[in-house]
Amino acid sequence: MRRGCQSRRGGAPGPTRWYTWAMFRGASTASLAGLSAAVLLLAGSATASAAPDGPGPGAAPVELPAVTVAAPEPRYVAPTRRDRIGRIWAPVLIDGAGPFRLVLDTGASTSAVTQRIVDALGLPVDENSIRLRGVTGTAIVSSVEVGMLEVGDLLVTGARLPVVADAFGGAEGVLGTEGLHDKRITIEFRKDRITIMRSRGQEAPPGFTTVPFRANRRGGMQVDARVGPVRTTALIDTGAQMSVGNLALREALTRRRKEAGELQEAIIGVTEDIQYASRVRIPTIVAGSLLVSGAHINFADLFIFEHWKLDKRPSILIGMDVLGVLDTLIIDYRRQELQIRTR
Repeated sequence: MRRGCQSRRGGAPGPTRWYTWAMFRGASTASLAGLSAAVLLLAGSATASAAPDGPGPGAAPVELPAVTVAAPEPRYVAPTRRDRIGRIWAPVLIDGAGPFRLVLDTGASTSAVTQRIVDALGLPVDENSIRLRGVTGTAIVSSVEVGMLEVGDLLVTGARLPVVADAFGGAEGVLGTEGLHDKRITIEFRKDRITIMRSRGQEAPPGFTTVPFRANRRGGMQVDARVGPVRTTALIDTGAQMSVGNLALREALTRRRKEAGELQEAIIGVTEDIQYASRVRIPTIVAGSLLVSGAHINFADLFIFEHWKLDKRPSILIGMDVLGVLDTLIIDYRRQELQIRTR
């Protein structure tokens, strides 16, 4: 299995925007300029009525009550904002206990748990018993055997799971793709809701755009895309915080234009190996009728590109910094189709 990457630097680069081509039909130049300048997400605001005139001479000062504006923290599904990268956690029962919050990782072939779950369930640990493949390398880790993982219509029995030191965003483990071949996952970012059910081959709901994908036997979903003028293989990876392009894509882009504003970013994999990547603003990403604008992408020859046999041709891993700005994401494994609604 493998697990997604994390950034040593917190926060989400922004703003990234998703559009459909239908949004541009009939739009004037002025309206498109306004669209590109619009802020994707607006922080909530509170307004107060005007204060009455101050107290008269000699009167005691009036003490105003403190006002606190707070929003509940999403439990499972959270969108990407300017100060936070989104996440997709699933409420998973393990051997009937829980639910535990496992990060949905479409790039992982098997699930994994953290030590927190091992301790909570009192599971016997088989030390140094399984090879774990992460974004930045491989490592031999301990494992545990569980009788059952269950969430929605997904049931996985008799699984041996790696024990990982950490999971994306503080989750209690990783939910991989085993058992999802005939499932339909609906992720509603603004409703803090994820559902996993058996796919009946249903078409996309009204207002959704579809993007076909190919399931990789090593884990992951591959989508045909373009980054600027470059034909690219895009990997949809909900277990990765950051989007990362390989050096073959970087070289193809730099042959066409000079990159500017380069920053260095540390990428930390589940194996705790660290690789450094250069981070730059890239041209638009187009997949089917979807267009992503304003994304900042890290470039590095990560181990995972070699594992997926994609290190020699332009490829990009699309993580939650980009996926988390959607309104709704449906992954239908039976149809091999993404069904997407933008905000």
